[in-house]
Amino acid sequence: MLPSNRARLYVLPALLALLLSTRQAKYTISQDCTSCNGNREGGGSIVKMLMRTCFFLLSFIIVCSRVTGAPIRKRDADFESVRTRLSRDHSGKAGDPKDKYFHESTVSSIQLISLLIGLANLPPQFHPHYDGRFADRVLSDSDRMTHLTALMQTYLATMNDIGAETWIMHGSLLGWWWNRKIMPWDSDVDVQMSYSSMDYLAKFYNMTVHHFKLPNIAEGRDYMLEVNPHYTNDSVLDRLNVIDARWIDTETGLFIDITTLRPNTTAERQGRKGIMMCKDRHHYLEKDIFPLRESIFENTPVKIPYAYTELLEEEYGAKALVMKNFQNHYFDSQKMEWLPNGSVSQRFNFTLDFQRHLRGL
Repeated sequence: MLPSNRARLYVLPALLALLLSTRQAKYTISQDCTSCNGNREGGGSIVKMLMRTCFFLLSFIIVCSRVTGAPIRKRDADFESVRTRLSRDHSGKAGDPKDKYFHESTVSSIQLISLLIGLANLPPQFHPHYDGRFADRVLSDSDRMTHLTALMQTYLATMNDIGAETWIMHGSLLGWWWNRKIMPWDSDVDVQMSYSSMDYLAKFYNMTVHHFKLPNIAEGRDYMLEVNPHYTNDSVLDRLNVIDARWIDTETGLFIDITTLRPNTTAERQGRKGIMMCKDRHHYLEKDIFPLRESIFENTPVKIPYAYTELLEEEYGAKALVMKNFQNHYFDSQKMEWLPNGSVSQRFNFTLDFQRHLRGL
């Protein structure tokens, strides 16, 4: 039976004591053999035996540590270990189940009831797309877009530098379809990643902080890459951990959700090949994702899935690719921008359309 972690705590001091005693024994035997002819060989044998015993014990402990070492504890990076400028945590951690890794800055139903009846005094949570360890307020629309753009650019640049395979999906891919930009009403961006790349990030880049000098931010900005240790669990039943990693702006609290695309093992057992899935219950055909295409998003090189049109139509419907009025915005085809309803550009375009209509009568 291999020793437990507790047992090894006692074995290590014993080994140290044995090494010290061996050194003392070598010294004593050397002194004795100076005055006793014929005993030098016997003393040397004792020393060799003790040294071999120490070497065996040391090797045994190292092997045991590798075989029975306790796994990394699956816990979140708490507020005190990553805090920057805030004095209190604004995440929803206090009301979340213990197995949930990432904590959105929102009030759970349990927290809300506790607050209403006066049984809890929790810091205010304000928005699900902000990390409450770094943020305590919602940004204005213009500030949010500035920082989201930088968030996307720095993420893509970093993943490209370290060789991680990633691509945009969902609302971010829809924004790419229209004008290669984040849509102005979005408060987050969505990306996917291959399992091999997620495993690579977890092993070599988890909890690393990356500093960027940005043109619109004089002091630059730090971004943290955080990997959920539950990424190895591919079950859709793990509903508390559907997000596998995040790229987080440590100043504003904005983040990118990173989900892992992996083979659908259930489909494979049924003999169906080439079916992929994410833990958030999105399913894809491998041929619709790969090979990835190269393009530009927010003036930065990006990869997109192969069958992007079919994927967007399946998720949002065909109208989402042609409808120019959405979320109180109007798409200006000349400027290639989404503009707020009632803007000067929209009124001007409406006048032109009306004049063309009159000429056609």
